[in-house]
Amino acid sequence: MKRSEINKAIKAMEALIKEHRFELPPFFGWTPEEWKGKDHEYDEIRDNMLGWDITDYGEGHFDTLGFSLVTIRNGNQHKKDQYPKVYAEKLLMVNEGQYAPMHFHWTKMEDIINRGGGNVLIRVYMADRNDEGKYSDEDVTVHTDGRRYTVPAGTQVRLKPGESITIYPYMYHDFSVESGTGAVLIGEVSMCNDDNTDNRFYEKLGRFPTIEEDEAPYRLLCNEYPKAE
Repeated sequence: MKRSEINKAIKAMEALIKEHRFELPPFFGWTPEEWKGKDHEYDEIRDNMLGWDITDYGEGHFDTLGFSLVTIRNGNQHKKDQYPKVYAEKLLMVNEGQYAPMHFHWTKMEDIINRGGGNVLIRVYMADRNDEGKYSDEDVTVHTDGRRYTVPAGTQVRLKPGESITIYPYMYHDFSVESGTGAVLIGEVSMCNDDNTDNRFYEKLGRFPTIEEDEAPYRLLCNEYPKAE
């Protein structure tokens, strides 16, 4: 991705967050220059990859594959004594036409919440326990806002603003925006998040974009922070 695309995506998400009256912690507004003066007091942000995260899964098609997100809080499975939180919180912005690809988590349970905007469509399958690279054809038990019900494998569950779904380990899921409903702000409340070891994608994909520096960064991404001095 070009840095100008990343800057544009961050500014668009800032505007959507403001529209829905959600307040972010102060560090989300720090400039690259301000980051240079941050010492070890802020290692939790660095170590747990809190902050801005724009992903195209390394494929270079952000308008159709990828989305913008922020990680607000998170623990660290590899540094439990230092960071004992067992939970995480994120916000995501998904535009019409964008797609988050099919995947599951081995250990993380999460609630995906429509915080406002368009309708979210989440397709669900269970992984085949004999071959986790395949979908099971078994029905899927769905939990949405206190309701428990069963749907056929491959069903798209529609979440209108305010609605949520619980995603359990080994539950394959993707998500997109229902056509004609507009960009959506999605909340994620989950167990501790580790994108490096707990994501099983149906198709092999990367994680962070390769960046072409065509302009200066507006905000640093969560994998770009300078080391503390």
